[in-house]
Amino acid sequence: MEDRDEMFDALKVRWTVVPLNSPEPWLACSGCGSVRAFRSSDKIRLNANGRRLDAWLIYKCLACDKTWNRPIFERRSVRSLDPAVLQAMQTNDPDWVRMQAFDLDALRHKTRRIDVFAAFEVRKHIIREPASWMRLDIQLEVPLPAGIRLDRLLASELPLSRSRLVGMVDSGLLRAGPAQGEPLRRSIRDGTRIVVDLAGESDRETAWRRAATGLVR
Repeated sequence: MEDRDEMFDALKVRWTVVPLNSPEPWLACSGCGSVRAFRSSDKIRLNANGRRLDAWLIYKCLACDKTWNRPIFERRSVRSLDPAVLQAMQTNDPDWVRMQAFDLDALRHKTRRIDVFAAFEVRKHIIREPASWMRLDIQLEVPLPAGIRLDRLLASELPLSRSRLVGMVDSGLLRAGPAQGEPLRRSIRDGTRIVVDLAGESDRETAWRRAATGLVR
């Protein structure tokens, strides 16, 4: 998607998109007697049986606090574990536990209904800023599954309405890849790249730069 001109006249930034709320599986709650939403407690439970180890992520019912232990692994040889992983479980390392809470594939083995939330924050970092730039080049870093459509992300972070986003895509002023079809309607993915032609925007070095970088000159 990159050509030589874009290498030299683009303000290049990286946006790291971090979802704020972990997915919530719906499960049969023995306390409530009905199906309820459960939320991760961000706590790991370990059980040692000789040289074998069981590990669970503890969830709590949002209505009654009844717990559910979601297996991470069972009867695993301690020697087979990466020492860093073992340490993370023993200390409830928040980053490692959060990765487990966002493991949608593991949750789908336990339930068909999982609530995924669209609340997020964006951490912005400048990669390259030429003296005179005419394009905006955004690289998305999405370390955790995020139920966020690309059009919602761009409309919330750039001085654009959703209708104008569509118009810029139709006119070729905004391109997104590597997704095919209608990328604006797709959930954001790690590695997605957006290039916006701003040659006709007089406020690119003020409003657009502030929106893209989060910084004011």
